[in-house]
Order: sequence, then C-alpha cells, then structure tokens
Amino acid sequence: MTAIRTLDLRKTYHSPPPIAAHAAGFRFLAARRAGPKSLVVALAGISLEVQPGEIFGLLGPNGAGKSTTVGILTTRVRPTAGQAWIGPHEVWKEQVAAKRLVGVVPQRPNLDFALTAREILLFHGAYFSLPARERARRAESLLDQFKLTDRADHIVRGFSGGMMQRLSIARAMMHDPAVLFLDEPSAGLDPQTRLLLWEIVRQYNRGGKTILLTTHNMDEADTLCHRIAIIDHGRIIALGTPAELKASIPGGYLLRLRFARSLPELISRLEALPGVREVRVSSENAADLYADRGGSLIPEVVNIASAAGVDLLDVHIAEPSLENLFLHHTGRSLRE
Repeated sequence: MTAIRTLDLRKTYHSPPPIAAHAAGFRFLAARRAGPKSLVVALAGISLEVQPGEIFGLLGPNGAGKSTTVGILTTRVRPTAGQAWIGPHEVWKEQVAAKRLVGVVPQRPNLDFALTAREILLFHGAYFSLPARERARRAESLLDQFKLTDRADHIVRGFSGGMMQRLSIARAMMHDPAVLFLDEPSAGLDPQTRLLLWEIVRQYNRGGKTILLTTHNMDEADTLCHRIAIIDHGRIIALGTPAELKASIPGGYLLRLRFARSLPELISRLEALPGVREVRVSSENAADLYADRGGSLIPEVVNIASAAGVDLLDVHIAEPSLENLFLHHTGRSLRE
C-alpha cells in the first residue's frame, strides 16, 4: 500500500492562494477572466505515489503548486477535482482518520506565542490523546533532540526564526506520525541549523517513517530525497531519483554562452562540435549548450566564435544538477 497517493489533483482559486499571495515571486500560473474575478490554476492534474519509508521531494519555484498539494493532502485545502489518499484513507472522505496519520510543518510557523516550548508540545500530544507520562517523555526527548532544552520553559514569542522552525518540526513529530509533511522546512535557516534539520529528518526516516517535503533548494532535494517530482505551473514535469533526473539531461554538462552579437551560423557550428548533444538559443545573443564534457569544450567554442568574427563575452559551466534539468525543461531557473 502506498503512503501517499494523488490522482489527477486539480485546484483553481478565484483569487491568489492566501499564503502564496504574499510569497515573493508568486506567479499567476494561468488566469482568465470570469466576470469580475480572475481564476488562478494552482494545480493542473497532479498524479503521484509515495511509498512507505520514502523521503519524497516536491521541487519547484515559488508558485509552482507545491504548498497547494501539501494543503490538499493535509485537509487544509479542498481540491477542485481529483482524489488524494493517506495510506488507505481518502483524504476528503475520511479527514479524521487521515489527520491522525500525519504531522505537518507549514511554510510559516503558526505557534501560540503565549505558550512555552514545552507547553506547545504537551498540548499537541494531548490533542492526539497521548497519556500524560508519554507526553512528558516525548516532549523532553524532542526538546533535547532539537537543542531547545535550555529554552523549554520560555515563552516562544522571543524565539528566533530558526528556533521557531525547530519547535514547529518537533511539534509535528510529537504524536509520532507515520507521514510527515515539511513545507519549505529550511527556508530562512542558517547553514548550521539546516544541517541539524537534515540529520533529524534522516533519523526520523530511518524509523520507517514517510516524509514529503517541498523545496526550491536543489541541494536539499539532492541530499535528502530518495525520489523527486519537479513541479512547475501546477504540473509534474519530471519524476525520479536525483541520479536518474540528472542523468536525463542531454550530455549532463551545461555551458551557458553569451556572445557580443547573434549569428545564426554560429549555432550550427556549435551543434557540430564532438560531444555536443543539444544547443538552445536562450536570448538574442546567448545559447545553452548541453554536452558530454565541460571545460575542454571552451577552446573549441572560442575558436568557432573567433573564426566567425564574434566575441565570446561570458561562459558559465554547470555540472549535472537538478537546476540544469529544470532549465532544460522550462528554459528558466528554479529561482526565477
């Protein structure tokens, strides 16, 4: 049985989603006039399966539909069409049963600022009917694991952003859910806290737990996830392990070239170079070259440009990466 499954999941808003509307870089993915309102398509048919014990990543830019997908799976957002399951439970028909199986860390901390860190964990455990002794034991263990013991009895209003994020994750793990959702878990964290978070995620997964995280951090997806779905404009554009996805890039290496001026015959000469798999014109005087090799191609590119009487102004070489894959599929950066 799969841990998470969606079938042709669709969501259309009559206005920007409440959270995404304030997120930097939010795009209206598809809009048309419907009387006085504008329809915004956040999901355009998402189907995926996540296996038990898998760390699965949704990778994409802001506004791609990642948070909406998590919102539907955790009963916070009602889909326009399609179905979603957590374990055996169809989410929107068996909401209570589905909720008991999941822990959720939202994109922005939603902690009660009037409580201490310990009280937040204890109240969450009580909500899920944990016995008092078990609540106390788990709270103490999580406070220690997330390095919050010395602030356990402090009001969280004075916590830093990183501390609030750590506490939010500890709270989500308090009732030991089978499926943990992390929506942009490392956004805004310093490198040291990010590494701590990654290790805690791995530890939780080693206990057989399923984790779905959303991110636009390529390193995070590559480091943590067993499989990744790259999502853009509400659709899955690629799905597989990080290694499989990077291997699917033509040639693997990407050379981003910028010339002093455009010259159509220059492109055909670049395409004829040994090891070059594909050349794409990215702007009037720039091209993306996908090849089996990187730096060794530069002298040959320079020679071709010189013979054509065109100056090569800039070269950027990137080894196989998830960023390159997204660029290959969409023509733009994950962060654009």
